Amino acid sequence: MASNGATSSGRDDDSSATRRNSKKPQYSRFSQQELPACKPMLTPGLVIMAFIFIGTIFIPIGLVSLFASESVVEIVDRYDKGCIPEKYGKHMVAFIQSKETNKTCLRTLTVPKLMKNPVYVYYQLDNFYQNHRRYVKSRNDKQLRSKAYASETSTCAPEATTANGSAIVPCGLIAWSLFNDTYGFSVKNKALEVSKKNIAWKSDQDSKFGSDVFPKNFQSGGLIGGAKLNSSKPLSEQEDLIVWMRTAALPTFRKLYGKIEVDLEANEKITVLIQNNYNTYGFEGKKKLVLSTTSWIGGKNDFLGIAYLTVGGLCLFLAINFVLVYVIHPRPLGDPSFLSWNRNPAGHCTYG
Repeated sequence: MASNGATSSGRDDDSSATRRNSKKPQYSRFSQQELPACKPMLTPGLVIMAFIFIGTIFIPIGLVSLFASESVVEIVDRYDKGCIPEKYGKHMVAFIQSKETNKTCLRTLTVPKLMKNPVYVYYQLDNFYQNHRRYVKSRNDKQLRSKAYASETSTCAPEATTANGSAIVPCGLIAWSLFNDTYGFSVKNKALEVSKKNIAWKSDQDSKFGSDVFPKNFQSGGLIGGAKLNSSKPLSEQEDLIVWMRTAALPTFRKLYGKIEVDLEANEKITVLIQNNYNTYGFEGKKKLVLSTTSWIGGKNDFLGIAYLTVGGLCLFLAINFVLVYVIHPRPLGDPSFLSWNRNPAGHCTYG
């Protein structure tokens, strides 16, 4: 008897060890999908009411969004080709790279409707891939945040150090390619001031760019990229740089240049003095100057309103068709009591 008991105990231990070493998952109501669940009955009435509800909600939202977008006044002027002299029409890259050419350009914009202040000034670039992996990685956030990491340039290649090995601050391709076209505005020979205060995200200024970090060795090498920086101002106050360093996800993007804080009357002529410095000609990019007001929903963008109207209209269209089909060719509904989950209703609920 003692021997049999020992044998039985040994078998139990072996079985326990086998279960522990087995890759088969332990039984549970969760893994076997036996937990209580709601299984709604999609009857014709329920489906039609759902479509009508979605349509009646989405269509008004779409109309309000579309009207808000239409209330935004926007002026868009593409100037990259218009600011190239005719004799350089086939040599635009040579023109923009030459230090001898005059890159000053005058453009005239007409205000279509009253533009209430603030009027936001943007520059728009097309075919510029700021989301390129190598471009996005070419920066060092620690260096931007604190002067203690001023020499930290390990992730900034190829714009990491000067020829003699001194660290560049801020380093990396993003900062190096900083947009450097400038705009001056005037109406009736009276200059319009463009404010550059609060054009960057406050969280970026406070958390990502240090007040003790100053530009050093920036754009001082043989290969000049974009704009220069004021070496006496900390990075947290260089808002043009902060705006540029927040990289865009798409190849066509706008970035805020400044704000005009006076009203612009309808039919006024705005004279714009442009310094056409930024080289987009090498990669067939486009440059546009944008003046825009805003609404409660933001800038001018019809997509959101059209999307709501499309979905709402489609839902109402389907609801009407389902009603017609249900009235003209009705089908008898089955008895839901024969459904498997209704035979044991504990822990289940149905709608219908």
